[in-house]
Amino acid sequence: MGLTFAGDPVSVSTPATSANLGPGFDALGLALTLYDDLTARVTESGHTVSVTGEGAGELPGDESHLVLRAMLATFDELGERPPGLAVECVNRIPQARGLGSSSAAIVGGVQLARGLVAGGLHLIDDEAALRIAARIEGHPDNVAPCLLGGFTIAWSEGLGSRAVRLSVSRRVRPTVFVPAERGYTASARAALPSDVPHVDASFNAGRAALLTHALTSAPELLLTATEDRLHQGYRAEAMPGTASLVASLRSVGVAAVVSGAGPSVLALTEVPADFHPGTAWRIESLGVDGGGALVKGSMVELA
Repeated sequence: MGLTFAGDPVSVSTPATSANLGPGFDALGLALTLYDDLTARVTESGHTVSVTGEGAGELPGDESHLVLRAMLATFDELGERPPGLAVECVNRIPQARGLGSSSAAIVGGVQLARGLVAGGLHLIDDEAALRIAARIEGHPDNVAPCLLGGFTIAWSEGLGSRAVRLSVSRRVRPTVFVPAERGYTASARAALPSDVPHVDASFNAGRAALLTHALTSAPELLLTATEDRLHQGYRAEAMPGTASLVASLRSVGVAAVVSGAGPSVLALTEVPADFHPGTAWRIESLGVDGGGALVKGSMVELA
């Protein structure tokens, strides 16, 4: 017996995310209250995507778009594709700035596909959804908080990726500084050495463990807990403005880090009112998203 597809559209809001958070390279991530809104419906034939907001006029409108790629991969896991799909994206997450725009698209696609199938949220549970999303993205550190919300610790084992979600202290106050220029994960990773000193690896292991405690229970420790020796220093030459802003914020006691692969900067503690980063940066005061990418629609409500 084949799948039953929804006759009505389904929608999902996918949060921006910040990965690494300083010492938690490729493992730690945080969901933020900045969202892309995606809607999808089954059609008689063909696949189309319309985009407004961030990426409009640049992103593809066919099945090469990340949202559709993720949807089709999820339908393949379910065993059947619908005859056609129409997707509408209202994007607010800046593209290629280290705030998880690609993960938001991928997770959104996975969730839309689950929501368009009767019982889809049970046929593919959250663990399976994470594995699909991480397989497409290539690593789980952004897709995990986007899917689950909150602060996540993600890792890979066996056949895929897994994650746990932790609640964040209400005293954590995220602020993002977004530059006009873009950055790309592939080039940022190319700046990293293949080996690091044992003392630096040991340093980061301790700081990452401390960061888990600081984010959940003791924000007063965030300045120390966000120190890093594994990736930010190696990437500084390619992103001098980002490195300079992180150093300036930290010099006045703000727990600031490179957001993901950059070039955006994330501050986890309150920024002084008299701190001025310059006109090159757009400042967004955000909260921590606690729910992740929740899909809404008639098939979900009947599940």
